[in-house]
Amino acid sequence: MSKGFNIPDKVIYVCTGSKCKKKGGKDLSKLFRGMIKEMGLKEQIEVIKTDCTDRCDYAPVVSMQPENYWIQQTTETKAKEAFQENILNKQ
Repeated sequence: MSKGFNIPDKVIYVCTGSKCKKKGGKDLSKLFRGMIKEMGLKEQIEVIKTDCTDRCDYAPVVSMQPENYWIQQTTETKAKEAFQENILNKQ
């Protein structure tokens, strides 16, 4: 059997559909990736940009798995707090 790809313990999905992207979705994915890299957690946590989550009225939208934690109208402050509570504190 050949080597497969790394399966992370946790995944952060960041919507980068048109409305979410305009309201900062792409910047949020960069923020999360930077925090993960800085903390040396690249093997445990992955950030995935998604197309539209069909929640445009709540843009930008972020989901943290496996906790199934969703954030609406995500700001940088909300993103950092959610990362601390749902990613770092639950390891």
